Amino acid sequence: MNLKNAHKIPHASFRLNGESYNLESIKALAYNWIKEGSDNEKHLGEFILFWTDDSHTLKLETSGTTALPSKVTRSKSSFIHSAQTTGSYFDLGPGQSALCCLPFSYIAAKMMFVRAWVLGLELDFIEPSSNPLSSNFKSYDFSAMVPLQVQNSISNLDQIQTLLVGGAPVSESLRGRLKGSSTAIFETYGMTETVSHIAVKNLSLGETAFSTLSGISVEVDQNDRLIVYAPKLNSKPLQTNDVVALTSKHSFVWLGRFDHVINSGGIKIFPEQLENRLRNQIKNRFFITAIPDNILGQKTILIIEGDPTEQKLDMRHIDSKMRPKEIHYTPQFFQTNSGKIKRQMTLDSLNLNDS
Repeated sequence: MNLKNAHKIPHASFRLNGESYNLESIKALAYNWIKEGSDNEKHLGEFILFWTDDSHTLKLETSGTTALPSKVTRSKSSFIHSAQTTGSYFDLGPGQSALCCLPFSYIAAKMMFVRAWVLGLELDFIEPSSNPLSSNFKSYDFSAMVPLQVQNSISNLDQIQTLLVGGAPVSESLRGRLKGSSTAIFETYGMTETVSHIAVKNLSLGETAFSTLSGISVEVDQNDRLIVYAPKLNSKPLQTNDVVALTSKHSFVWLGRFDHVINSGGIKIFPEQLENRLRNQIKNRFFITAIPDNILGQKTILIIEGDPTEQKLDMRHIDSKMRPKEIHYTPQFFQTNSGKIKRQMTLDSLNLNDS
């Protein structure tokens, strides 16, 4: 495919909510959404106009979870390569159906549109909700959800043949419920800088390691932080802050964020792993972090969003040296525009180091 103007030429089989479009009609639809549509439609309309303009690049905003949000510029050809790679991996092609139930303010939903545009999918999109299949009884070949949507849609997942799950870690309890599903369910690994996912693992088969997509390889630095080589998506190797256990140059087990790692009495603790073990016991949002300790160096603590309550947590399945030593509450977490928790800012607001 000649990628030079591919962003301006929809696949002949491309459909959006059952309708076919050419360049002129899709831009007219986009203008109408921007003027009179819902917030979600406005976001999609704006993206369509950027996607189909004469520029060969797009500006994206990083999440700002651990630092201030920043703009990154990516070529439209990298979006197209990503869509083609996903299509090849999951055997997606013209005329197959897809459902987008994610907000178009996020890159994940934008990529659902691009995949439909490039691969010729028949894409339905609905207003985002926590239970997207509750009143939608159609069957689809392909879709993507965040873990909360998957959790609330478990009884209806057989409506989807292949499902991607991303945006947040999948808890151990949810993994257990998804294993053996008739739907092929894949947890994804990726970031704004890579446009979309660069690796997946099959949760319905109980896989524990991520496998990279075609044309992508990985290695680690001296701190076991993942480095991604994806020349068709990014001209330079991408240094991440994710600590992994490398199993090959095409597979890895994700352990946690380097900037979240706790060293308590010489033991390295990954908060994300503890959070997965506690997620089915705590109703409110929470996270694991640490504060300075004269004996341990760092002391592991649990911070829960909401009013203080008596927490009866079963931590027998967690090594005693790794268990949170204290529980603290705060009325509301600081968070990014996309809803990800700003851990350090939230911790600093509690002034625990001064107590």
